[in-house]
Amino acid sequence: MSPTPEPRPGDRIAKLLARAGVASRREIERMIAEGRIALDGKVLETPATILASLKGVTVDGNPVAAAEPARLFAFHKPSGLITAERDPAGRPTIYTALRNAMPAGSPRVMPVGRLDFNTEGLLLLTNDGGLKRALELPATGVARTYRARVFGTVTQSMLDDLIAGVTIEGVRYGKIEADLERGAGLNRWIVLTLTEGKNREVRRVLEFLGLQVSRLIRIGYGPFHLGDLPRGTAVELLSKDVENLAKSIGVEIITGPARTPPVKAPPAKAAKPEAKTGAPKPDQRPWRSRRTPPKQTAGKATARPPRKPRAK
Repeated sequence: MSPTPEPRPGDRIAKLLARAGVASRREIERMIAEGRIALDGKVLETPATILASLKGVTVDGNPVAAAEPARLFAFHKPSGLITAERDPAGRPTIYTALRNAMPAGSPRVMPVGRLDFNTEGLLLLTNDGGLKRALELPATGVARTYRARVFGTVTQSMLDDLIAGVTIEGVRYGKIEADLERGAGLNRWIVLTLTEGKNREVRRVLEFLGLQVSRLIRIGYGPFHLGDLPRGTAVELLSKDVENLAKSIGVEIITGPARTPPVKAPPAKAAKPEAKTGAPKPDQRPWRSRRTPPKQTAGKATARPPRKPRAK
């Protein structure tokens, strides 16, 4: 009986190309199916190809550069943009805005997760496909925080029921922590924190409660907060914070020399005033929270302290 052959060292080409920042794994699989990726001049036919390096690999005839250190950017996405590279309907995408928003010398980046066409706020961007995927997976427990303006009758008791999750039309949505902000009337603001990113999750859950969402803003992703970063602006996050985040969710990244954000956010006056519309209160350091970031642990989201009982 012949011995079992040793597995070839290396990784799937889709993983290597994603790590090099070419595109997401799903996009790379599509590119391979279209015959756009070759190895030593021969068009590849399967994304399962195992390689030790990207030597000899070309995309659209262009050699692929070696993977660079992982970098992460915070972008204040305005409403009215598609979170994709292209849109069949011809609507503007985030890449339209990023041409002028990204700091000079920035690498090609991919969005971490998605924000709907009409949703605004914090969108993380990275050149590292492995980091992107890890930040998106519910299993890593990275918290996403949103602020929603709703119309309708709502109580804190209704929102507390979301802690146990909810099933809507056969789709299961996990734990959501929701807090009703102080106020009166039928137009209210709600802050919601969740650890998964299903399509239109926040909107679907609030509509299930009989509420109409008139505005939705993502104000936090993991330890990073939107702060007073103006709409349409992008800044690079600190290298040490990116490394700490990657370590906390159990993903290996290529590291480089310590770097501070090369471009600070423009003065807040460059953005439209937010106070009249009840937008998030400013944080003077948009790329980091004023507070100590909650520790992220793989597979488990950090719980918030119990809510103090209300006075009767």
